Amino acid sequence: MTTPAISARSVSKRFGATQALHDVGFDVVPGEVHALIGENGAGKSTLVRILSGTQQPDHGTLAIEGHRIRFGGPRDAIAAGIIAIPQELRLIPALSIAENIALGAPPLKRTLGVPVIDRARMRGVAREQLAQLDFAPNLDLRVDRLSFAERQLVALAKALRRECRVLILDEPTAALETREIDRLFAILARLTGQGTAIVYVSHRLEEVVALADRCTVLRDGKTVAVGRRGNFKVADLVLAMTGHAVFPTATRESVAGHVLLEDAAERADAIQLRASEVVGLAGLLGSGAGAVLRRLFGLGGEAVDLLRAGVPARITNPREAVRLGIGFLPDERRAGLIMNLSIRDNILLASLDRLSRSGRIDRARSDRLVMQFMDLLEIRPQQPDLPVAALSGGNQQKVILARWLAREVDILLLNEPTQGIDVAAKSQIHKLIRDFAKRGGGVLFQSSDLAELALICESILAIHQGHITDRQQRSRGFDQKRLHDAIGG
Repeated sequence: MTTPAISARSVSKRFGATQALHDVGFDVVPGEVHALIGENGAGKSTLVRILSGTQQPDHGTLAIEGHRIRFGGPRDAIAAGIIAIPQELRLIPALSIAENIALGAPPLKRTLGVPVIDRARMRGVAREQLAQLDFAPNLDLRVDRLSFAERQLVALAKALRRECRVLILDEPTAALETREIDRLFAILARLTGQGTAIVYVSHRLEEVVALADRCTVLRDGKTVAVGRRGNFKVADLVLAMTGHAVFPTATRESVAGHVLLEDAAERADAIQLRASEVVGLAGLLGSGAGAVLRRLFGLGGEAVDLLRAGVPARITNPREAVRLGIGFLPDERRAGLIMNLSIRDNILLASLDRLSRSGRIDRARSDRLVMQFMDLLEIRPQQPDLPVAALSGGNQQKVILARWLAREVDILLLNEPTQGIDVAAKSQIHKLIRDFAKRGGGVLFQSSDLAELALICESILAIHQGHITDRQQRSRGFDQKRLHDAIGG
């Protein structure tokens, strides 16, 4: 039997009253893709943090190639060849591609006896690593000028620059389109062929079935199933993850009310949103669909003139958008949360003006409000004082939704709201969106998943290069081929 590249034995971890992991075993062997799946809050993130040295287990042991080891921190794990690439890529936006790849261990040379960064060598190393990924960008380009898929390739090159024994990928395809996913899978096949062990964390179960040599399912911090390729299907994984089958949420009949929001300028691609309506924005990465939402929330860098319930209004910044009853959920969670603040503080962030009396926050009312929405959205663990950074991705997504529900906005701008969350949490968020619309709210819902839009939306707008190229209504039937053509230009 092949010795595992890394293994965890009887690992347990507790945070206060929450048992995040209980007696969990996990290993991955060289040249294998081992998928790790489970609902949000099942313990996946905690196990990944332990494997990558960010956290230490309360009980249990880690071993590398059969030798027990204890990581004092991420540096120890990296030195041992354990590289983790989280969903929120850890790159420095203001630095260049070459500088990001060199982070932590830049090549040095001596000038007048003083060590300085050897920039020619730094670019050479970056070019060599990116060539393995079939990516040849301008190495001096700032990372914040790249698309998400391109930033992901930079993060991979940064990982491969070191001796990578185990590569841990957290939701690597959550923000990618089909062509980019195919390229990533080809890269992973090349890495496993070279003997790299890959831990693959994903909520996209079809990918897990197609890609994984083995799959471990966590539920409530415990291992509930381990299967080899060919012995599990999507339905089996859903049942193991949740304890019951999860079916797609039934669609609702279209009920359009009065106009809540519309562009003041009369143009062919003007946005209009009615009460009790969910409008989908369909577009590929870089299509401009996300930019439409950011513009309406005052993040586009220019003033937006619109009609709010028939009354002229102008939005130049997010504060004015919130004042007009508009809430926004960005596609990158960290952009919508203050990670070192508590769950309570993040939920209350948009409602402080309403909770203040004589300049002081009404603590009792605030606590009731927070618990009300933690219950409603089933945010786990139910510990309001816990830093929001300690939550799983799906629960962090719910915290942002809770913020806007607590504010009582009547328009939600949602950019990939179910990206990187499990099937049960996705079904729950769909229900919350439908309930919000049923109460008279309006939702603009951007997603690269056409099936999801067709499931939940009354109408779908195809976006290409920032312009609406097609409009379709549920009442007339969605034409998927026409939508594909429209979003492709």
